[in-house]
Amino acid sequence: MKQKNRIQWLITFCTIVAFLAGAPFSTWAISDAYKDNIYNTGLLKPRDSKLKVKAGQQAPDFTLPAIGGEKITLSQYRGKKNVMLTFIPAAWTPVCSDQWPGYNIVEDLFAAHDTIILGLSVDSLPTLFSWTNQMGRLWFPVLSDFWPHGQVAKRYGILRSDGMAERAIFIIDKGGVIRYIDVHNINERPPLEGIVRELEKLP
Repeated sequence: MKQKNRIQWLITFCTIVAFLAGAPFSTWAISDAYKDNIYNTGLLKPRDSKLKVKAGQQAPDFTLPAIGGEKITLSQYRGKKNVMLTFIPAAWTPVCSDQWPGYNIVEDLFAAHDTIILGLSVDSLPTLFSWTNQMGRLWFPVLSDFWPHGQVAKRYGILRSDGMAERAIFIIDKGGVIRYIDVHNINERPPLEGIVRELEKLP
């Protein structure tokens, strides 16, 4: 199967799975017990922050601890990989627990566009460690923006007044330039199709 056809097949597959799963309030998690631990937040204010960055400018650099024990700096990928930052509001909540595992299905898609995902949350490392263990293996690093609380989310302008981050996507090219921003309705999972379209635009 040619690479382009493979990518299109993956997109179609994920769209069908998401539809059948009844998104946004479903989970892709492996553990049967996992679903009983999800806290339903109900509907939240779709957006509650003021963006501080824009497409075309250098992405603010940061260093954060990852649940694997290492520290990751955004600029370490400069000249090597495109980066997709995916901020989620909170562990153990429905849409967040659906969104990140969904990227497991399309790992090859991100590889085809030479892109690494960095998952960011304002939750603590122990919380993220426990949550992602129950969720099942994620192929991308998960970073804690817990302390100073939400400092990276605040620099990007997506820290909400309740201390959570927005559900947001930032696609950054190998030069460190922001190419795409989606501060999404916090109650919904960002559509994969839109992400793929933006990845295809990268040089």
